[in-house]
Formats: sequence, structure tokens, C-alpha cells
Amino acid sequence: MLKDISVSELARWRDEQKDFVLLDVREPGEVATAAIPGALVMSMRTVPARLHELPKDRPIAVLCHHGGRSFQVARFLQAQGFADVVNVDGGIDAYAAQIDRTIPRY
Repeated sequence: MLKDISVSELARWRDEQKDFVLLDVREPGEVATAAIPGALVMSMRTVPARLHELPKDRPIAVLCHHGGRSFQVARFLQAQGFADVVNVDGGIDAYAAQIDRTIPRY
């Protein structure tokens, strides 16, 4: 079963410097508009070809605009044997609204 985390929990992971990958699966134009520093950007359609770039031994938090694409990618990663994967509920839009108001909303 796929677990969702809130943007508050994502912010806590970042504040605590938890060893995890923040995987941003939005398109390059979206990332150019609004991004969280340190995220690994890999648009949804490129994930299957780029699986080798993702560690299986670290948690992966998947992020998109609102949480739909990231949910699909997180489920795909689980099916590929990634055991510690979570979906960021609300995506970057919620993160910008609740955590970091300097990030533009679109």
C-alpha cells in the first residue's frame, strides 16, 4: 500500500536533513516556474528509462503539482521493487501555500 506524507512532514524531513530523495516528476517548464531546492527532477514520462538513477536503499518522496502524477509514479516505483516510497500529498502547490510562500503557485 502506498503511503502519503503531508507537506508538513516533507518539510520536517528536510529540516532534519533526513537522507532521502525528493523526486519531482513535473515537466521542465513547471519546474522552471516553481521548485524545491535539492529535488531530483525527472519528468513522469522519463522515469521508466531513468530508473537506474534512483537508489533502492533510500526513501523516495515523489512530488508533482497536486499529487496525481506523483501518486502514479510512486505506485510504479513500488511495482519496480522500490520499498520505501511515499507520495507528497498536495504536491508543490500545497508546499508553496503552507510551507514556503516564496515558491510561486501556478
